[in-house]
Amino acid sequence: MQLWQIYSIVGVVGIILEMVIPSMFFLNIAIAGFITAIISLFIHDSNILAIDFIVLAIVSVFLLRPMLLRLLKSSKDKETGINSEYIGKVVKVIEPISKYKGAITIYDERWDARIENDDEIPAGSEVRIVKNDSLVMYVERI
Repeated sequence: MQLWQIYSIVGVVGIILEMVIPSMFFLNIAIAGFITAIISLFIHDSNILAIDFIVLAIVSVFLLRPMLLRLLKSSKDKETGINSEYIGKVVKVIEPISKYKGAITIYDERWDARIENDDEIPAGSEVRIVKNDSLVMYVERI
């Protein structure tokens, strides 16, 4: 087996591990593997390639990983921001709201709602939306 094949396999295994365990760590190993595979087409010394792989992996983990994590966080913020237009709106409770269940209506649409404390808000009350978590709105009494 040639060196470029070995480092390509390392890259593929890194991508598979990243899909199974999303941590933005194995992606850096995969990138280092693929770059080292390309370099191995020109350099045939296994010691130099091993050092190259280690250096690329370390540089990638310390420089690229923080950027990827920031990018992932900002995309998640945008993803959950689709309902951010509802933050601060006063809405009507249609099912009693507790820490574990409840519902509100926004523009004639039903949304699951929760309250962060141990209180309970009865149906028919008006509440203010303070945040959302995916499809669940968190509310507070007004």
